[in-house]
Amino acid sequence: MNNRIQDRYDLTKLMFCALFILTMMITSFLVIQPFIIGLTWAVMVVITTWPLLIKLQIVLWGRRVLAVIVMTLLLILFFVIPIALLVNSLLINSAPLVAWASSPANMHFPEMEWLNAIPLIGSKIYNSWHNLVEGGANELLAKLRPYVGEATTWFVAQAAHLGRFVVHLALMVLFSVLFYFHGERVAQGIRRFAVRLADEKGDSVIVLAAQSIRAVALGLVVTALIQAVLGGIALAMAGIPYATLLTVLMFILCVVQLGPLLVLIPAIIWLYWSGDTTWGSILLVWSGILGTFDAVLRPALIRRGADLPMILILFGVIGGLLSLGMIGLFIGPVVLAVSYRLILAWINEECGT
Repeated sequence: MNNRIQDRYDLTKLMFCALFILTMMITSFLVIQPFIIGLTWAVMVVITTWPLLIKLQIVLWGRRVLAVIVMTLLLILFFVIPIALLVNSLLINSAPLVAWASSPANMHFPEMEWLNAIPLIGSKIYNSWHNLVEGGANELLAKLRPYVGEATTWFVAQAAHLGRFVVHLALMVLFSVLFYFHGERVAQGIRRFAVRLADEKGDSVIVLAAQSIRAVALGLVVTALIQAVLGGIALAMAGIPYATLLTVLMFILCVVQLGPLLVLIPAIIWLYWSGDTTWGSILLVWSGILGTFDAVLRPALIRRGADLPMILILFGVIGGLLSLGMIGLFIGPVVLAVSYRLILAWINEECGT
């Protein structure tokens, strides 16, 4: 009996046990590290689309295999292929953009001669504009030119890892198929592990995390993706240069809740400026529809709404892009949203609210 008590409180034995467990954890992490991004993405996709899988299974005579096949085809058709084509087009059109942004001839303020055509006040506005430019605006722009070129080159470089990006997409599809087949078993295992760690609170934490993932994925990412794609199609039809790059920029702006108008309005001005009033008017009407599109679509997708601070979403997008590349645009906001919701739930529970 004494020997058992002595073994239980043997400091050297406890240290070696802790060291062994820590070594196994670090080694396991290093082994699975190449798969973490694809796995995380698959978890997001499966949690978001799980209700659709269940409905398909009911329609397809209760056959899970048929439902998984349909979901996989939908995933490849509406998610993998568009993103892969978008990134590939981004790489193809990136060289002219980098050259344009780095060229001194392109980095200057326009003459704005068309201001003289405005009755009564046109000449005054034109003179004020040129006084502003000659007063140091062009000199400031010249100082900013190197940083604009470097920033453009860095942004395009984030999408340049096409091989790694395709690998992550393939892993995401593979893990998604496995989760679709064994989703209930995986969810039960995770919830049992959470209960083992924190009793009933652990289970509620897992449920809250799943709700946050579905809320952000549907309310933010899907809405932003639809807005960006519709806006990008309109830009391409209107003949706007670098429509693919502007589509990516619109997607980022929509995710951070700034909307697509920051890209569409300059495009409309450019069309009118170049004399294409027909497409300028069409894009103006389409921009008005698309600018309010998220107000209708986001509540319909999210139902309860993702009540998240805008600064949190902004940090998630920028931080995800800096740390994980283009994939971080999807993962960053979701991770911060889940963490925010869990911390908020813990604070409210401690405060008794």
